[in-house]
Amino acid sequence: DETGAYLIDRDPTYFSPVLNYLRHGKLVINNDIAEEGVLEEAEFYNITELIRLVKERICHRERRPLKDSKKHVYRVLQFHEEELTQMVSTMSDGWKFEQLINIGSQYNYGNDEHAEFLCVVSRECGSSLNSNDIEPTDRAKVLQQKGSRM
Repeated sequence: DETGAYLIDRDPTYFSPVLNYLRHGKLVINNDIAEEGVLEEAEFYNITELIRLVKERICHRERRPLKDSKKHVYRVLQFHEEELTQMVSTMSDGWKFEQLINIGSQYNYGNDEHAEFLCVVSRECGSSLNSNDIEPTDRAKVLQQKGSRM
């Protein structure tokens, strides 16, 4: 303008950590602010030490496992009505009952006619490929065998 001032139109949310770094010499970024946005600001203003610090923080964040890095494995097991109690009572080793679906009943409850069910179970397992959770336990193998009638 006429006084010689320049208007720099940047995002104040991401400029705040840059300004605090220039004031105090420390990088402080609130949890609700993306480091990548602060990096863009640091690169725009060409603050090399701040660029290095933000890049280090981003690399550290990407290497650290997430708190919720567990994945769920789901299995669907098919069984007859008379096996329901045994199936539910033997389910353990981290398997959790999710849903029971009645897939058919002839309503003729003679000796040969029984309702059939699908049982959905889940289990948390770690995200690493070398995790012991991936190898099925003895009970999990029994559940697999019972569910293999499909």
